[in-house]
Amino acid sequence: MLSNNKPKKILIVGGGTAGWMAANLLACKWQDTDITLVESKDIGIIGVGEGSTPHLKLFFDAIDVADAQWMPRCNATYKNGITFDKWSTVKGYESYFHPFAAQTDDVFTVPLFFKNIQARKQGYNVNAHPDNYFLETYLSRNHLGPLPAESFPFGIAYGYHFDSALLGQFLAEHAQSKGVTRIEGKVTDVLVSNNQVNNNGNLSAVKLSDGTLLEADFFIDCSGFNGLLIQQTLNVGYQSFKDNLFNDAAVVMPTKLSDVLPVETKSTALSNGWAWQIPLRNRFGHGYVYSSDYINANQAETELRQHLGLLESDVEARHLKMKVGRVEKHWHKNCLAVGLSQGFIEPLEATAIALSFNTIAQFMQYFQQGQFTNQHEDAFNQDINSRFDGIRDYIVCHYKANQRTDSQYWRDNAANYNISDTLRHILHLWQHSHDFAGDMHKYKLMGSYQPKSWACMLAGYGVFPKANMDQSIDYSSHQQELEALSDFIRRCGMNFKSHRDLLVGID
Repeated sequence: MLSNNKPKKILIVGGGTAGWMAANLLACKWQDTDITLVESKDIGIIGVGEGSTPHLKLFFDAIDVADAQWMPRCNATYKNGITFDKWSTVKGYESYFHPFAAQTDDVFTVPLFFKNIQARKQGYNVNAHPDNYFLETYLSRNHLGPLPAESFPFGIAYGYHFDSALLGQFLAEHAQSKGVTRIEGKVTDVLVSNNQVNNNGNLSAVKLSDGTLLEADFFIDCSGFNGLLIQQTLNVGYQSFKDNLFNDAAVVMPTKLSDVLPVETKSTALSNGWAWQIPLRNRFGHGYVYSSDYINANQAETELRQHLGLLESDVEARHLKMKVGRVEKHWHKNCLAVGLSQGFIEPLEATAIALSFNTIAQFMQYFQQGQFTNQHEDAFNQDINSRFDGIRDYIVCHYKANQRTDSQYWRDNAANYNISDTLRHILHLWQHSHDFAGDMHKYKLMGSYQPKSWACMLAGYGVFPKANMDQSIDYSSHQQELEALSDFIRRCGMNFKSHRDLLVGID
């Protein structure tokens, strides 16, 4: 076990978004600890211009950085949610918008959403498409940003789009201004304690290519997919999600920005995966996430270019490989893995930053509660593993519930029974429960996503029985309720500026 004192020196191995997020949070909360980050300029950043969930806002709040301080520097824009296009071929459900969970105005919209979902699941011909029920959908359709007038009494959760390389640079500068030491160098060796009195197998130092020895009491592994400390040195096992999530590669490229600046990420299903569109201030970021078991890199690049209308363009494409899964332990001995070194779930729901933030914040809480010993290591690992597995289940459901049959890839995903008992239970409730949200609470299936999010996905795909046109229901009352809700949402939307005007206001 570690000593009963806070570590005097923490060494972060690897930079990028994860490394510098860790440096900033540690510097903010543990100001009397010597924090050093070592990174190599020879090791590139995986990020390609990313999106985030509202967790990025929580992170910046935690280190006391306002939107105006970082967004212009990182070509960042706001994000109201994600549009999923062509994931379903059910008529009327070819596309849907997915808002973030737990908005305060949900109290006025979610009850009617679940009421009509339940009616639709019973065969009544009511409109249960999620696009009719949420303010965020209205904002995105009308290119309105997520920050309302002060007189608007409801909170809006939002994410961001940003250039990940620029974000890493900003976070590096901010951390250094808070006293973090940055060292440039390539780690060539990791030393493990062999003290005869205390031979606990803890890490003791890393050695750089120039012979420099960097010692520390605690280490944070942000070395990427290699997992230099947690996997290669401490031999922590790795659990692949390959049987659940087929995609293992991506091809990415930018395009020029359009006249209209979206406030959403767009995910479009292609033949063997899906393509993203992420709006930054200076360009669109695009990528095709696919499975190399079904399509090769050249075919994927050609399909992406075709999708973007760039078949004859000389715009350069970058090809990336993904290692999808997680380590069995994120905290082991005197080492914490953060970012790609701890695991990666494909970027469909932009959860990478949320997982990094949760890992660092939860670790600091568990470590402090245990008097800076490994007392709560097992509980922490169980917590973070459940977060990874919960997110995996949610993303697997996108593929399992897909309504396409045009390629073997989509047919195999729909037929994949390699799913968790939790996901199997949720899908059973969707088909058979008379109170989907209530039963998710009852059976403790909340996990990483709320019932609203599950319902948006499954209803957005049109996963319903065939409507019975003869079912008896007062459709005039149903239509009046929808019209009243639509008017409520429209009037709420009057409190929001255009996305472009909002960005100008924070520059």
